[in-house]
Amino acid sequence: MLDTIGVSGIGDLFADIPSEFHIEKGSLAIADALPEAGIVRKFTRAAEQNRNATNTRYFLGGGTYHHFVPAVVDYVISRGEFLTAYTPYQPEISQGTLQALFEFQTMIARLTGMDVSNASMYEAATATAEAALMARRVTRKSRVVMAGSVNPRYRAVTANYLSRLDGEYTQVDMGAFGTDLDRVIAAIDAQTACVIVQYPDFYGSVYDLAELRAACDAAKCLMVVAFSDISAFALIESPGAMGADIAVGSGQSLGIPMGFGGPHLGLFTCKQKYVRQLPGRVCGMTTDVNGKRGFVLTLSTREQHIRREKATSNICSNQGLMCTAAATYMTLMGDAGLATVARHSAAALHSLVSRLPAHVTAATGARYNETVLSFVDHAARQRFLAAASADDIFAGIPLEQIEAGVEARHLLVATTEMVEESDISDYLAALEVSL
Repeated sequence: MLDTIGVSGIGDLFADIPSEFHIEKGSLAIADALPEAGIVRKFTRAAEQNRNATNTRYFLGGGTYHHFVPAVVDYVISRGEFLTAYTPYQPEISQGTLQALFEFQTMIARLTGMDVSNASMYEAATATAEAALMARRVTRKSRVVMAGSVNPRYRAVTANYLSRLDGEYTQVDMGAFGTDLDRVIAAIDAQTACVIVQYPDFYGSVYDLAELRAACDAAKCLMVVAFSDISAFALIESPGAMGADIAVGSGQSLGIPMGFGGPHLGLFTCKQKYVRQLPGRVCGMTTDVNGKRGFVLTLSTREQHIRREKATSNICSNQGLMCTAAATYMTLMGDAGLATVARHSAAALHSLVSRLPAHVTAATGARYNETVLSFVDHAARQRFLAAASADDIFAGIPLEQIEAGVEARHLLVATTEMVEESDISDYLAALEVSL
């Protein structure tokens, strides 16, 4: 395996990890055996060296967001009937799981403004790639146009999916921290199966999709809208309201903690007329022979169920537990609660950007809860990051870490309802250090 991928040893797989984080063999000083009490003491002492996450302020985004998760969510998904439930192949003994997924689909369809939702994908990047494949099946055309303002991870996974297939993948450079629809529209031709944009885009930019919708209609291609923080649609226009044919993205902001980047929840929605090309599962409601309400797998067009050449996806499962967490969260919050979260998230960013010192600039244009801050140089940004870290603030993501070719002086910053006014004041105080 190592020969095939062109490396000489296991260590080469971790070469990008800085050497100061490498652990030498034997350095952990782990005894051959310890009594249970000794093991507990050892790992408790080690855990006490971790930062206290409850005192940390997060301005991180880029696809993973620090939203509040009510205690009820963890309680519900920890119950055995949800935690251990697996594939609902037998509806007569899987009614609870099927109903939870059905309710999840209904709420996701409402929030995105789309006709139908499946019972989830793994995460947003593969959902975006599956949307490109679905659009190729629907239109019987092979070219995929992707805006350069889509999350770099979504772009990379989609390009990888398409790299072994016939057809063309075109990425449109935006030239700035936002979305230039004129450039995207100019890239559409008669062979285009779909155009994929993100809304709000990777940099938090909010814009009108009406011109793109008209261009897609003229070229007879599909408009695919990706998203990273679905809570935005409790405040701004939904993809469905903007005319999306397919809307895909992440459900992590719906009651799922940041963790260390996962697990996430991939969402996939579309117009009703395309439902038979939808990847994954769709749970439906029906009645049994006695007229009682029941739930079933209405569509499950994947390799395990039908001929491989007829399958719409080779993704073999869904994020059932994460779906239950999201459904519990949305039920608890309701329309008003979700709108409150979205308003607070957007207001926090406005408060931060409106008070930036003169030596730090924010990307121009309308933004939801995410933007790019630009410093005079790399050294100034690093001074700020060090000062913020000392005050238990995760101040943002150095943009060059996830966006190739970007100067190392930019910072991707996001706010949620968890960012309070005092956090913003402390953030601004740390910015003064970068002078």
